Amino acid sequence: MCKDIGTGAWVLVENQLERTDHGHLGQLLTYASGLEAVTIIWIAARFTEEHRSTLDWLNKITDESFRFFGLEVELWRIGDSPAAPKFNVVSKPNDWSRSVAQAARAIDEADLTDTRKMQLDYWTAFHAVLSKVGGPVSGNRKAQPQSWMNYSIGRTDFALGTAMNGFKQWLRAELYISGVHADAHFNLLHDQKDAIEQELGYTLQWEQLPSRRDCRIAAYLDDTDAQDQNDWPRQHKWLAAKLNDMHRAFVERVRKLNADEWQPYPQALPPNDV
Repeated sequence: MCKDIGTGAWVLVENQLERTDHGHLGQLLTYASGLEAVTIIWIAARFTEEHRSTLDWLNKITDESFRFFGLEVELWRIGDSPAAPKFNVVSKPNDWSRSVAQAARAIDEADLTDTRKMQLDYWTAFHAVLSKVGGPVSGNRKAQPQSWMNYSIGRTDFALGTAMNGFKQWLRAELYISGVHADAHFNLLHDQKDAIEQELGYTLQWEQLPSRRDCRIAAYLDDTDAQDQNDWPRQHKWLAAKLNDMHRAFVERVRKLNADEWQPYPQALPPNDV
């Protein structure tokens, strides 16, 4: 597992040094079901036609947040040199080549779906609110046509974030914790839960995410339709307030965290994967 440093989305690499089989395909789908956005790369010695066709089909029917790649690996040797791997792409998202080329240019709104256009407009308007508020979280950044945005809090493996969910009708502001010490860092912050929530003046959702190996500390605004542009001022005001609150409450606490100081609880916190 690794992360796209630009978006913070997970990238999963499944290595299979033999012909593809249904078992590994099932594992890939299980991984994808536990993640909000993910790129999955399936590497094998040889792809059967049915598995290549399945990846093509998945790229066709899934949301743009999910990308499936199939790569066949070969070993090449030139003269007496050590053998080196060569990867041949047998399946990729239909618009991948175009998307890579566009990444270096401004987003062409004509190529976006209606949902992506709405998301781009939503975060653009939100960043204007962040800039106007003038809090510690800056709105001076480029909006993206996606359902979430991340903001720095000054330490690797930690990020402030916002997210929208049109199906469940909520907005979320969060501190997202990743990396090999995610559980330790989460529990060290959880030890300060009462003080943090008293400082904020409201409770938070403390979520361990075992399917992602990450953790989240979040606030939710329920029964909210991000597509209702008339309601954006209220939504953006709420998001800006929560992001800036969390930055003030967590920035120094995050900076001082030392995973070696955490001792496991006698009984682990119950997982809460929202």
